[in-house]
Amino acid sequence: MKPLDGKIAVVTGASRGIGAAAARLLAEAGARVAGCARHAQADVVACDVGNAADVDRFVAGVLDRLGPPDVRVNNDGIAARGPLEETPIQTWDAVMDANLRGTFLVTRGFLPAMRARRSGRIVNVASISGRQGTANLTAYCAAKHGVVGLTRALAEELRGDGIAVNAVCPGSVDTEMLRVGMPGAQPDMSPADVANVIVYLAAYAPPALTGSCVDVFG
Repeated sequence: MKPLDGKIAVVTGASRGIGAAAARLLAEAGARVAGCARHAQADVVACDVGNAADVDRFVAGVLDRLGPPDVRVNNDGIAARGPLEETPIQTWDAVMDANLRGTFLVTRGFLPAMRARRSGRIVNVASISGRQGTANLTAYCAAKHGVVGLTRALAEELRGDGIAVNAVCPGSVDTEMLRVGMPGAQPDMSPADVANVIVYLAAYAPPALTGSCVDVFG
């Protein structure tokens, strides 16, 4: 018997990096996984999580095909590097859309069905940049700090609904995002290292663990 047998998991940003590793490990734990990313590939559906119409279509498709998710992993995100005064508004908006607006839209889309069943786990992938500041990553830091705040506030909203909400805050992970956001940085972890923490929160953590931000860095 696997810990997530019979469970449904939805992962955004599932085509690469931490999202792809999380989708794989959740499936290995027994879950039926529905994944989405900006560009479709294999079993990953195309969905721009910052676009409300795209999200509505994705949510409706998952609910129709699989039903309400037991596990929701909000992992989609992009980074943009540069001084604040040189950051175009379009770049700021794109970073906010992918990291924070997307987390809001996808969570809001699935939440009524999860509330009705009064159970579930939501795991938001934030970042070390959601815990501290990093020069030349102002938009990304602001968005990930927003994800941490959303996590804590939503955990309080859902305390009586049987739904735990937690965040994972990874440090340097061997992903394309690290190479964009911190050129030359040496990664401390693989995507699978972070995905294992996600699986713990999805499958093993006690229900009382909610509103926490798990720092995955030294």
